Amino acid sequence: MPLRPLTSLRRSWQPGHTTVVLPLGLIAAVFVVDILSPSHIHLGPLLVAAPAITVAFAGARLTALIGALAVAAQVAIGVGRGVMASANIQAQIGALLVVSTLLVGFCLVRDRRERKLHKMTSVAEAAQHVLLRPLPSRSGPLEIAHLYLPAEAEAKMGGDLYAAARTPHSTRLLIADVRGKGLAAISHAALLLGAFRAAAHRQATLRNLAIHLDGAMRWDSAQWRGRDATDTEESFATAMLLDIPDEEPVVRSISCGHPPALRLGGSGVGALRPRECHLPLGLGRLAGAAEYQTETFPFEPGELLLLYTDGVVEARDPDGVFYPLADRAAAWHRQRPDEVVHRLCEDLLAHVDGHLGDDAAAVAVRRG
Repeated sequence: MPLRPLTSLRRSWQPGHTTVVLPLGLIAAVFVVDILSPSHIHLGPLLVAAPAITVAFAGARLTALIGALAVAAQVAIGVGRGVMASANIQAQIGALLVVSTLLVGFCLVRDRRERKLHKMTSVAEAAQHVLLRPLPSRSGPLEIAHLYLPAEAEAKMGGDLYAAARTPHSTRLLIADVRGKGLAAISHAALLLGAFRAAAHRQATLRNLAIHLDGAMRWDSAQWRGRDATDTEESFATAMLLDIPDEEPVVRSISCGHPPALRLGGSGVGALRPRECHLPLGLGRLAGAAEYQTETFPFEPGELLLLYTDGVVEARDPDGVFYPLADRAAAWHRQRPDEVVHRLCEDLLAHVDGHLGDDAAAVAVRRG
């Protein structure tokens, strides 16, 4: 499923937009009423509202045009009333010219900054898209779909991640959640994704792959930490590694502190609860590499695996109730992976009333 789109930053006006009727109508109304009013009533100063309104929805050209029309209306009022030579009308025209010029200058500065911001966000979007690549829709006998919902609408990627790699006889998957938020979490997520993509097809076993990923996380955390460093925070990530053979109806997995995957089938929903849940990646030195053990679970044709991060199951509604993923997923076992993640996206956002407290990611895999 595609990531959440960026809101357009650039204000623009296209011919036919009805919004421009408001400043034009204001100019016409002030001109007519002022011409028909008694000589002691002057509504000309209200014309400054026309370019001031225009600047809120249009660019510099349209603002300049509305400002010029307002000045022309003020001149016409002076001529129509026969007071063009008076200091009062000349002061009003001068003030209107100054205000209109300032508003046009404001538009130019604003539009320049928004173009720069748009370029920056486009570059960031492209970079994050490269880091968190879309998963393939098919891999061997598997159908795959993915979902990523960032907690911040402006972000494309946070600390949650997923990746897939193809071996000669199986598909390997990674889903993980890096500790922390912001740029630090994105940096560690990029490191983990790069390490997985580089090694997933070369390591003979999941255990070796887990050792490699744990070592990459520990190395990155320790390389800048000197003896006198005061930063003792550990960088780690909960993760689940899976290897799904093409020919065997099983799935092999290693869980490193990550929520268990759900297996959806005709018999209902079951969690792939490991007998041993290992420490998160990056903390392997506390237990030793030999502790990683691969566990095997049945995964029959037609069944669907749903992997997810804790941002899904820890999402709360306005009353503080957690999202009941297992209960909701029970009705989705007959659907395709892309339909499952679509339903999950809609249902999850409805549950939290559109406001996620944490990034959420999910991967749905069906054996064909």
